Amino acid sequence: MPGPLPLPDLEHVLSHTAPLWEGLRGRRLFISGGTGFFGRWILESFALANERLSLGAAAMVLTRSADAFVRKAPHLGRRKDLSFVAGDVRDFKFPEGQFHAMIHAATEASAKLNEENPLVMLDTIVRGTERMLDFAAKSGVKQFLLTSSGAVYGPQPPEMERVPEEYRGAPSLEAPNAAYGEGKRVAELLCHLHGRRHGFEVKIARCFAFVGPAMPLDSHFAIGNFIRDALAGRPILIQGDGTPFRSYLYAADLAIWLWKILFAGTNGRPYNLGSSAGLPIVDVAQAVRLALHRENPISVAQKPVAGRPAMRYVPDTTRAANELQLQQEIGLEEGIRRTAEWAQADGQAMQAAD
Repeated sequence: MPGPLPLPDLEHVLSHTAPLWEGLRGRRLFISGGTGFFGRWILESFALANERLSLGAAAMVLTRSADAFVRKAPHLGRRKDLSFVAGDVRDFKFPEGQFHAMIHAATEASAKLNEENPLVMLDTIVRGTERMLDFAAKSGVKQFLLTSSGAVYGPQPPEMERVPEEYRGAPSLEAPNAAYGEGKRVAELLCHLHGRRHGFEVKIARCFAFVGPAMPLDSHFAIGNFIRDALAGRPILIQGDGTPFRSYLYAADLAIWLWKILFAGTNGRPYNLGSSAGLPIVDVAQAVRLALHRENPISVAQKPVAGRPAMRYVPDTTRAANELQLQQEIGLEEGIRRTAEWAQADGQAMQAAD
């Protein structure tokens, strides 16, 4: 049963966001996707801020099964400042009352769903976002945060070291994963249209790649699989050729960035959210070995194609740094170590290894 997130990490979030929380004093927050990886960090950092700063705020969380989540995270289910409403993000019944802010983080970056049923992926993103926006208008929301994705840019040109928000690329409609990226593009447009029509501020976080406690170690996230393999004492398997560039922001820093974008980001302005320190996937696997002091061999499934430029998925975070003073506070190897320690204590690594 997953336990609470590490208290030092949550205190790290609070120390970098404390002045911002006044905007929620005595007010209500509504969250979709509150039971996923992002959601856990949003909920637990909210709970600590509410408690330490005596905000008197409350958060309501939309989840497919409130009972299942409470069983999964009983320390959150027992809190009086958190309530849960069951429903599908595409057609949930609107709760009564006013909400000051909303965070829409309901759609998982599920490679499996995107590949096996892209129509469901697209429908969940688009109809779910529109449903949340309709609810925002009805409930008097002032600030609405969408967790979008770096997938909106489509393939990053290999000569572009980091992709900025001004880049006008887009997913290829023929690509197998187009539904996710195009869905997020439509979601961003819907936010702009509804925000202008109904008079609430729209904040957009284009999220890239992350590592941290509560991240699945048995999904399509490469770094999570590397940590799983290292802890299990087996070869660290790289499914591709190891050349694509990725970057990873630790989850506590992710939470800081989300809260700052919600409370202080410019209305209608997208912000890349992630680390700008890109490195090849094979080096990510090596970083896992070094951080965890393991000697696991690294197995690369495919050979690199001679002369083919390496694919990249690395954000330019200059805008977030300049406008919101955001930066990566916790380095990659430290983030890997903390993730592995939490997974071991939580039993997740053992479950993923079975």
